[in-house]
Amino acid sequence: MIAELQTLIRYRVLIQSLVSRELKARYRGSVLGFFWSFVNPILLLVTYFLVFTYMLPPARTQAVDPYFVFMFCGILPWSCFSSSVLESSGVLISGGNLIKKVLFPAEVLPVVTVFANLVQLLLALPILLLVLVLKGHLAFSALLLPIPLFVQLVFTLGLSLVVSALTVHFRDIQSILSHLVHIWFFGSPVIYPYPSSGLLHQLLRLNPMTHVLVSYQEMLFWGSFHHVRGLLVTFLVAVLTFWLGAFLFDRLRDTLAEEV
Repeated sequence: MIAELQTLIRYRVLIQSLVSRELKARYRGSVLGFFWSFVNPILLLVTYFLVFTYMLPPARTQAVDPYFVFMFCGILPWSCFSSSVLESSGVLISGGNLIKKVLFPAEVLPVVTVFANLVQLLLALPILLLVLVLKGHLAFSALLLPIPLFVQLVFTLGLSLVVSALTVHFRDIQSILSHLVHIWFFGSPVIYPYPSSGLLHQLLRLNPMTHVLVSYQEMLFWGSFHHVRGLLVTFLVAVLTFWLGAFLFDRLRDTLAEEV
């Protein structure tokens, strides 16, 4: 794992350049260009507002009112996570011409994907923070936001390394993964609050993303942070996942160029 971190630090300029290129490529040819990074979350928020205020109004509970803001607090980090994992599954295959070069570090490609989506999340957060201010939900606990962001980043990097390396050898993973992530979404407290007890509580606590999402929701929506232990355990899981990803990627590195 240390060697993997050293590699990423050594190639940080290359990663920064590729992230910039990836973000520009996403909006190449569009009129608004990079401003879509701000327009997309605004349109998404307006959609949730219309749907969950007028079309499908949820049962009014003070804990998650307004519901569309509560949901947005979970949707943003989840979208960053799911997009990173799904895109990483095919990034080595699409970048085969790069990893066949002798000196190009293949692990840079999934890392670039993760950081590109992280930048998208960071650009969308000011929109959410503005809405929280208008709704009177923003508190000083929002200053702790870098903590779940970092835990999510480590976990996503590890999982992306695992997925990207395995997909090169087992192409079926790319097709199955979208369904697994879809199930994972409903198995995470994104569209519903984390229950305090019961069977569902016991099941959800086994999901690492539960503790990341609950931390976001507490810091942003409820203006507090009591989920310290859950997030700490998730950080340990994230480090283990990153170690596993680095180990697996290193073991399969020599066969990647042949398989793509």
